[in-house]
Amino acid sequence: MTREPWADVTGVVTAGGRSSRFGSDKALVTWQGRTLLDRACTPLAHAAIRLIIAPEGRYHMPGWRVTPDTRPGEGPLAALEAALHAAADGWVAFTGVDLPCLTRDYWDTLLAARAPGVLGVQALDGLKRPQPLAALYHTSLRAHVTDLLNAGERRLRFAVTAPHVRHVPGLDPALLRNVNTPADLPGAC
Repeated sequence: MTREPWADVTGVVTAGGRSSRFGSDKALVTWQGRTLLDRACTPLAHAAIRLIIAPEGRYHMPGWRVTPDTRPGEGPLAALEAALHAAADGWVAFTGVDLPCLTRDYWDTLLAARAPGVLGVQALDGLKRPQPLAALYHTSLRAHVTDLLNAGERRLRFAVTAPHVRHVPGLDPALLRNVNTPADLPGAC
């Protein structure tokens, strides 16, 4: 009997950034009839637990719980720390609100790549670079991520490294388009 692939997954969207390059709160920007926050959350709707890492009271999505960033302003590695500590034991499907093109199929592909000994699963973009902001992380990385942050590290790419990370090639690079400014929206997906 095959286990439901989303049973031990906490879906997480980090939306606590300042949106300084965007000029306004990008999570609340409506594009193609939906907010960027909704577009980031929808593909993760099958997760057993659903979290938005952001200041309390800033956002509301039905079925999602807002969890504050434990280190506000420290970037996505700090948001991952907050997510790993708020998640149930298992996997965290972690993304940013500025990746509005991700799909359920994208996440299903990453979930299918989990294996014993693997603590992170990341897609490779069109240039074959790992994409840590639209990735899976196992909650056993909690202490490691906290240690990185305590040592001054802020780069998400160090959350999980070889040999504990699996890279998934062949996904449509358009899914990984990042929206940093309003000019990025028209050709995003």
